[in-house]
Amino acid sequence: MTDTTDRAVDGQGSKLRQAITGPLLYLFILGDVLGAGIYALMGTLSKDVGGALWAPLVLALLLALLTAGSYAELVTKYPKAGGAAIFAERAYKVPIVSFLVGFCMLAAGVTSAAGLSLAFAGDYLGTFVDLPPVPTAIVFLALVACLNARGISDSLKSNVVMTIIEVSGLVIVIVAVAVMMGGGGGDVSRIGQFPSEANPALATLSAAIVAYYSFVGFETSANVAEEVREPRKVYPRALFGALATAGVVYVLVGLASAIALPSSELQKSSGPLLQVVAATGVPVPDWVFSLIALVAVANGALLTMIMASRVTYGMAEQRLLPTVLGRVLPNRKTPWTAIVATTVVAMLLTLVGDVGTLAETVVLLLLFVFISTNVAVLVLRRDRVEHDHFRVWTFVPVLGVLSCILLLTQQSGQVWLYAAMLLAVGVVLSLVARISGGRTRGDRRPTA
Repeated sequence: MTDTTDRAVDGQGSKLRQAITGPLLYLFILGDVLGAGIYALMGTLSKDVGGALWAPLVLALLLALLTAGSYAELVTKYPKAGGAAIFAERAYKVPIVSFLVGFCMLAAGVTSAAGLSLAFAGDYLGTFVDLPPVPTAIVFLALVACLNARGISDSLKSNVVMTIIEVSGLVIVIVAVAVMMGGGGGDVSRIGQFPSEANPALATLSAAIVAYYSFVGFETSANVAEEVREPRKVYPRALFGALATAGVVYVLVGLASAIALPSSELQKSSGPLLQVVAATGVPVPDWVFSLIALVAVANGALLTMIMASRVTYGMAEQRLLPTVLGRVLPNRKTPWTAIVATTVVAMLLTLVGDVGTLAETVVLLLLFVFISTNVAVLVLRRDRVEHDHFRVWTFVPVLGVLSCILLLTQQSGQVWLYAAMLLAVGVVLSLVARISGGRTRGDRRPTA
């Protein structure tokens, strides 16, 4: 196992093409973290913290950095596709645990992509053309799959363009409020105003739970580690750089939102950033933000499907899923069977229509993935590898576990019940995979 990992570090022994450079990886992570959620986030946060929107965003960034530190150590130590599931397999040596960790990641990625495809086909697209949501969402997912199958390099080059557009929308908000302040408008005093009845510390913690979700997405980068050039050098810089960039942008948008509008108006709007720009008096057409939102949604769907297909491929390589899902296109070197399987599941989920509760459950399941990863760092300190890798201070994964537990305590009973049902499905799939793996083990041949 160690030999395989060491060879993957220098590009040998991997069926996937190492096409991801440092800048591409940075933009991959940044594009995944800076998702469509930020465009509706400020109104929700304002209900808890009033105008002090920056406070929960800073706290959420610090909590996310704890788990990100654990990912940086494990990815540079074991740069293999599969991410958290591979870390769990190495640390715990219990197949069902490895399977369930990977299953949680799959549920998160596929369900997120299904929800994003429906969002793409909804009101945002309705600004330009009126089409039936579900068929449009299915066609959209098929197009995402085609881009995914073309190769990680082509996919991430598209991500570069979409991330730039995504960030430009947030820059418009920041610049528009700066122009407003230059003309004597806005109220800077609001950035320190909490609701009169709220305890600032408790309000910040409560809002940080929501803000934390805006930083989720960095974990998907672990699933393309096998396709990164020199991951032990590139990955930590790209990961921490992207999170820091997202944090700065989020805080600036939070400050701008509070300065431009009172919290009472932010709370009432389902598109608070549109209201913020409108309040500045800077002439920005509504369709511009609709287009930017569509790009943000499309980018999020592409990146989550890249993650889901790589998790599936990695688990198939470890025989946690049927080995047929580990097949790759000979020229493109992309996991085509995994892409097809995850896309079909996402398409089926769009038929459900309402994925709200499932999306909340996925967030809960991701917290279990993060707990597993943080604990795995400590367990795997005993496992030595031949190459140098990033290493976090021991207290970082400990605090990472505690932060995830803190966030888990805020979930509702309904979400816990739904998660239990999904995990039960995962157990059944694990048994099916084990039987299937036993039948095909003797027929497995190496692929050139």
